[in-house]
Amino acid sequence: MSEQDIRWKQRAQNFELAFLRLKEAMEMEELNELERNGLIQRFEFTIELAWKVLKDYLEHKGFEFNPSPKDTIRLAQQSKFINYAQELLDGLQIRNELSHDYSGEKFETREQQLREETWPALQKLYRFFVSEGGTNQTDLFHD
Repeated sequence: MSEQDIRWKQRAQNFELAFLRLKEAMEMEELNELERNGLIQRFEFTIELAWKVLKDYLEHKGFEFNPSPKDTIRLAQQSKFINYAQELLDGLQIRNELSHDYSGEKFETREQQLREETWPALQKLYRFFVSEGGTNQTDLFHD
């Protein structure tokens, strides 16, 4: 196994752990302030690992590119590995806004988008990495 192969799979397993923790928080309803803060932190970890594992995966596939979050996500869509780049890019924007939201007001305005657009995109990305053999789980979701 090459170092790139191992790297993307290791990062995919870290993504899986963050994703599963975020899933747990996303399933909660009527969050108090502490729970909301936990959800935001879990989201930040997960979206950060999402683009990084995509970067490692694309490098494993032989792509050479500027490894910025936006360029990575756009390349993954241009290369037809994903078809939900905009939702992930919006998720990065939400992360940037929430990481500097000390009053909780931005979460109130972005929560619906996070739950209805970004979260489903992260689920699709998780399923993609499961299908590529980068994670351990296979039956987390029952459609």
